[in-house]
Amino acid sequence: MQGKNLVLAALRNEVTSRTPWVPFVGCHAASLIGVSADRFLQSEDLIVAGVEKAIAEYRPDGIPALFDLQLEAEAIGCRLQWSVDNPPAVVSHPLAEGFSLADLQMPDASSGRFPLVLQAMRRICSGSGRELAVYGLITGPFTLALHLLGTEIFYQMIDEPQQVHELMAWTTQVNINTARLYLEAGVDVIAVVDPMTSQISPQNFADFVTPYVTRVFDAVHELGKPGTFFVCGNARNNIEEMCHCHADGLSIDENIPLDYVRDTCRKYGLSFGGNIRLTVTMLFGSPADNVKEAMNCMDIGGDRGFILAPGCDMPYAVPPENVKAISALIHGDIACFMESSQPLDDVEVSLPDYSDPHHVYVDVVTLDSASCAPCQYMMEAVREAVQAAGGPIVCQEHKIKHKEGIVAMKKLGVGNLPTIVIEGQVRFVSVIPDEATLVAALREARQEKNI
Repeated sequence: MQGKNLVLAALRNEVTSRTPWVPFVGCHAASLIGVSADRFLQSEDLIVAGVEKAIAEYRPDGIPALFDLQLEAEAIGCRLQWSVDNPPAVVSHPLAEGFSLADLQMPDASSGRFPLVLQAMRRICSGSGRELAVYGLITGPFTLALHLLGTEIFYQMIDEPQQVHELMAWTTQVNINTARLYLEAGVDVIAVVDPMTSQISPQNFADFVTPYVTRVFDAVHELGKPGTFFVCGNARNNIEEMCHCHADGLSIDENIPLDYVRDTCRKYGLSFGGNIRLTVTMLFGSPADNVKEAMNCMDIGGDRGFILAPGCDMPYAVPPENVKAISALIHGDIACFMESSQPLDDVEVSLPDYSDPHHVYVDVVTLDSASCAPCQYMMEAVREAVQAAGGPIVCQEHKIKHKEGIVAMKKLGVGNLPTIVIEGQVRFVSVIPDEATLVAALREARQEKNI
């Protein structure tokens, strides 16, 4: 039980005998057993086999039973687009397509893929995961609301706030129900994963997120279990507000400095976790690169209330040797992994010719809009604005899941994800602008070129 006890002690913000290690293995588990992500996420047996393989290979102290932030949305009625090497993406928004909140069915244990997921959780928790802290990940209320309504939610927060509050109350109840189902299936920790909260201001967070997420964590605590709050993207401005939501700890990705999160969480007596880089290090780095980054995170995190983890769901194609190297560090046997490499030296990327007088160029730097909700909705906003602005506008997405995307990110001077670059100038960093603002920026760029 050492692994489970280490994680639970860290979540209580206690000193631990060594750093707890929780690899966020989602669709990457599918690659470990040689199947596609879409098959994996729709099969009880494959989910169990993939998680069992990850436990055997990576020797974690805790692990997610599943990492799929579209599960609840699908059960409610959203259509999904499946991928062979990513989680699915939500491609329809019922509340933007003529349905009302009263038309939606509150999901339960019989809805969508819940039956197979719950049974997989039971098998994991009573089997190979019984000595680990098994995490049940639920889609946070704001991200779930955005799945149901689409980017219209950002406008309604201004023009029709009461409707957004009603929607948030409804998705909060979905969260509470889902958390209860997962806890009944045997998970040890509930993680509220709400990546789209990185796209709003602290004031909007306080108004539209804090009251609702707090209810979720209060419900989890009433059931006798801890809860942690996951966010990705450049949510630094919201970290302090997240500390008011009654979570036991926060978990963040590479967009936010770990030392800042450490200092903020310790002010409130909370645990914290992260934030090994998903692509530069885990996907494209060497085992030695992963050891060095993990050591740096552990040095910052210290021995109180810190959980070492990737910044988010690990990419499908992460080399197992890289994850095993981190595990070797945790368990004290790293010597065999210490070699170096330069994985990006031979990658050539050409950016657009921004001096071209006939076109306006928009570069969007993302993790991958097919698998990252903030990236997906930023790309949707850009496409809609390009159409509304008219004229010869060329838009390109640079996915840092590919080496070329990382090189483009560096050349463009982008430091956070997702980011919109117009004519080579960073314009919107980790925030989705409203359509009027983005259209105005595109038209300004067009006017500067006299197009």
